[in-house]
Amino acid sequence: MKQTLLPLLFSALLLSSCIPEQSVSRPPNLLIVLSDQHSYDMLGCYGNDQVKTPNLDKFAGEGLRFDNCFSNQPVCTPFRGMLLSGMHPLKNGAFVNDVPLIPQPSLLGNVLKSQGYQTAYIGKWHLLGGDRKRPIPDGELRYGFDKVLTNNCHVDFRPGKCFFWNEKGEREYFDEWEVYGQTRQALQYLDEVDKEKPFALIVSWHPPHDWGKFKGVDGKMHYRYETMSEFMALYNKDSIELRPGIEVTPDRKTMYHGYMAMVSGVDEAFGMLMDKLEELGLEENTLTVFSADHGDMLESHEAVLPKQYIHDYSTRIPFLMRYPEKIKSGDSTSLLMSTINMLPTFLGMMGIETSFEYDGTDLSQSILEGDEDAVESIPVWVYQRAKHSKVPNWRGIITKDYSFAMTENMSEESIGNVLFDRKNDPNQLENLINTPGNAAIQKQFEVLTRKWMSEFSDDFYNAEDFRAATPEGDWAGNYTTPPLELLKINE
Repeated sequence: MKQTLLPLLFSALLLSSCIPEQSVSRPPNLLIVLSDQHSYDMLGCYGNDQVKTPNLDKFAGEGLRFDNCFSNQPVCTPFRGMLLSGMHPLKNGAFVNDVPLIPQPSLLGNVLKSQGYQTAYIGKWHLLGGDRKRPIPDGELRYGFDKVLTNNCHVDFRPGKCFFWNEKGEREYFDEWEVYGQTRQALQYLDEVDKEKPFALIVSWHPPHDWGKFKGVDGKMHYRYETMSEFMALYNKDSIELRPGIEVTPDRKTMYHGYMAMVSGVDEAFGMLMDKLEELGLEENTLTVFSADHGDMLESHEAVLPKQYIHDYSTRIPFLMRYPEKIKSGDSTSLLMSTINMLPTFLGMMGIETSFEYDGTDLSQSILEGDEDAVESIPVWVYQRAKHSKVPNWRGIITKDYSFAMTENMSEESIGNVLFDRKNDPNQLENLINTPGNAAIQKQFEVLTRKWMSEFSDDFYNAEDFRAATPEGDWAGNYTTPPLELLKINE
């Protein structure tokens, strides 16, 4: 028996040595890096020659820059809910701040984990609901992430003030700027993660979000942005130019100074992450994305809040993508992209198939084929749960040429009733709503907005509807039932 098998075995080995070695394609890693309240226009690669962002500018040159990416609902929790679910907020639970994302097998972390990915989330969470400072419990409320290092949502980034919940459930304070502390946690994760298996890591920074308010010399309250002196020193406050159409005051110069300084700090931390990928030889097989949850009005257009408006400064966000195996470097696209489409698009880019159905659309083929007209319009909205809100309850759409928003009463003068010509008025200084000569386009966009609303079964629900559907305090602990179901039950 042995004498018969040995020659056969030898022949088989000899034959196999003549066959060319087949390269085994490894699943790509995924790295998503998020800043908070970071407008599209506050990056050098988006045309701002004032702000200093050399690392993000370099990254943009190595991948693809999206020039028309929008946050469907420019609010912290709803953005994160859509990013992780690919579903409309009325279905995923996270329809306003401080209400939870409902656990589902279809969430990004769960899908990747089922595919053998190591999963981690570091930084701002803001998906648990209720008290922003409490730790994230073990189990399904971690949404498929094996490692979670976060303070949930504590908006004070100063050394000694910022903290995180460690894996023992203990509060630990950073002795450095929060972004640096979280970045070092991410660097350690990249060093220690098993390189023989794919990983998915989300790094979510708070800055350049404001961290309070100050009373200015003009007697008004302004948002607080100042940060570490090393970044403040990069800018001469007196020479900073504000956005078009905003009154220049010393207090607003102070705001811009701190905001831009924090952006430069974020850029420095981003460079640290990219250096680590290169050091470990991971950059070629990693789909790396940089984006933000929404922008910051910085008091433009007389805004009383940093976000929740349809204006580009609020809804339009940076979106940079690098994946050397598939994406040509140094390119840009005018393709309309939005939060709700991110999850299915990431899975498509990574070649991951799933049986789950999402509200969002996989745009990976459009991206790879250079089809910039695959999306005609993006639905946008803001839900209000509070009885008295500084920004109204509105719905709208954004196209490459126009931005349109409407409230339930389109005849009233409101910051929720707007029509902007994005091509001829890029700074959105002239509101064309209810003006002569624009009735036809306004009606067209109203019909299209209602068509999108119908797609999501949105009956222009408002604060009164949400309060009637469930007691206001109960929304923060709603971990099981989509808001849409609760609203329908109450009808």
